[in-house]
Parts: sequence; C-alpha cells; structure tokens
Amino acid sequence: MKATLIPTISTISVLTFVLSSLSLMAADEKKHATGYTDTPLLPDSKWRVHDDTRPRPKVVTPGKKAGEAPSDALVLFDGSDLSQWKKKDGSTGEWVVKDGYMEVPTKKSGKGGYLITKKEFGDMQLHIEWRAPEKVVSNSQGRGNSGILLMGQYEVQVLDSYENKTYADGQASSLYGWKPPLVNASLKPGEWQTYDIIFEAPKFDDDGKLLKKAYVTVLHNGVLTQHRQDYLGSTGHKSVAKYKKHPAKMSFKLQDHNNPTRFRNIWVRELDFSSND
Repeated sequence: MKATLIPTISTISVLTFVLSSLSLMAADEKKHATGYTDTPLLPDSKWRVHDDTRPRPKVVTPGKKAGEAPSDALVLFDGSDLSQWKKKDGSTGEWVVKDGYMEVPTKKSGKGGYLITKKEFGDMQLHIEWRAPEKVVSNSQGRGNSGILLMGQYEVQVLDSYENKTYADGQASSLYGWKPPLVNASLKPGEWQTYDIIFEAPKFDDDGKLLKKAYVTVLHNGVLTQHRQDYLGSTGHKSVAKYKKHPAKMSFKLQDHNNPTRFRNIWVRELDFSSND
C-alpha cells in the first residue's frame, strides 16, 4: 500500500517561516528601490544616506561605439564643415576639410592661424582625435606639432612622440612647458590617436585673486597620462606660466604650428563641478 505523507507541525512551521521571510524581503526590496527619509545625514551635506528626496542623475545615452558622442554632447566637428569654428578675423582661413577630417595649413600658405571654437566653455569633457603625418620629415618639435589650448591658454600638447626624442614637457599629452605625461602612449605616425580630456576651469574672485587652479585629466589612446594635474597658469614658451584673471567661460583653440596635423570627431560635454554636491 502506498504511504501518504502527512505534513508535520515542524514542516508547516518551516514553510511558514520561509514564506514570511520572502514576503518581508520583497517588501524590503520595494522600500529600498525608492530610498529612505529616516537615515543619518551625510557629513557636510543636506542629504541622508540613500535619501529618497535626493535628485537622481539625468539620463544620458552613451555612443553606440567607442569615441561616439553621447546624447548630451555638443559635436564641434563631425567631418563635414567648420561651422562651429572661426579664426580671430572670423574666417576659417585655409584649414582643409576633406575625407572626414580637418587639417592644419602648412606655412606655405601663410593663411592658417589658430582655429577657435565659436562657443565658450568652462568645466568640460572633451573628446578629440588627431593624426600626425605618416611621412616623418623632421624631428623633436617639428613632428606633427599642434596643441589644444583649453580656454585659449591651458595647453595639452599634440605631437608625434613615437620614437621621437624631445624635451619631456613637450611630449604628446604633456601640459606644455610644465608636466610631462605619466607615460608615452603614442601610436606610430599616420595612425589616428585619441584624447579624452576632463578640464576644470580656474576660479578667481572679483579682485582677480586665484581661488582655484585649473586642473586636467587626460587619457591618451585610453591610457591615463595626466591625473587631475594642476596648471601653473597660462601656457607659454621658455617661460614659467602664471595666472591672470579671465572670464568663467572661454573658447578653446587648435594650434597652427605649420605642421599638417589632422583632427576629427571633436565633441564636448559641458560640466559644472561646482554643483557636484
């Protein structure tokens, strides 16, 4: 005869406990999803731990592939035109646009000059890709020399530094005349290289006193080469940089150094580190 299993009091108690625990866990998870209003305050903050009233970050859609602009970025150059750029005289000179890139004019034309963004920026994330000439015709600072001058004056050096001996603070991704990169992450001449730059603008009081230095983080070809490094001031040549009061937002520049350096895929995300509370 087939035996019939009759639940014991012990079995029923275990099942009741498990079901009760699962119910409590589900209720707890639901509560966790929305946050709390009775937890301790964070140090030097108006927010509580897991605060339910704390504003959630806005949603930004990343690019579908590496280097592609996210949804909140301003595209400054997509390979088609220089509508977001100008020179001091308002023109774009003889900067060449073709095959998805822009190229610095050579000194033969004499009509180059720095290319300047029409829009002004303070704190920002900048993505830019550049390429030095494949054919090496010079050495040291004569190989693919250009630069990105944040706020028009805080330079991140552009240079073909692949097997190219030059002074350390003039290497690719150096803070020119100040800080060499942590490592030399340069690719061979003729290969496209990337900079991902996080820039924190300096701050001044009404009397021109420096309250906060400018800082920059640089990834060169995905390799960290500057880690929240401060600037001594406005970049110069053969001189020690110094700060001078300037507006909170300014255009940045691409340098014309008479080398046919190319740029493409340039975009910016405007940031505000002062509101990061």
